[in-house]
Amino acid sequence: MTISERIFLRIDELGMSQKLFSERTGIAQSTISEWKKKKNNPTADKILIICDVLSVTPYWLLSGAEQKGNKGNKSDYYVISKDSDIGLMITEYNNLEQRSRDRLLGYYRAYAEMLKKMEEEG
Repeated sequence: MTISERIFLRIDELGMSQKLFSERTGIAQSTISEWKKKKNNPTADKILIICDVLSVTPYWLLSGAEQKGNKGNKSDYYVISKDSDIGLMITEYNNLEQRSRDRLLGYYRAYAEMLKKMEEEG
């Protein structure tokens, strides 16, 4: 199965129209129609937004395989919208100098450890 075939399979599974998919991804409807007609695939720069809108991993979209089990094939990345809380945090983090990043991570680790201890204590 091609990438474009997996896209249309997932669109159908979600009960999403091609028009809505186009609106959510920002990809022209004519481009999406071309994928279907010519069975060609989207360009690489579209993959992450497609995965985000369809709630699939790039691994699945590109290979069709599910990552299951504990075989050391866990994903090394997340697909996150820039407009989400986490996306905004990452944007701000990336704007910091390295020294400030290191300091922020230190605060985060200390806070996470404190929460873990509080949970253990009940």
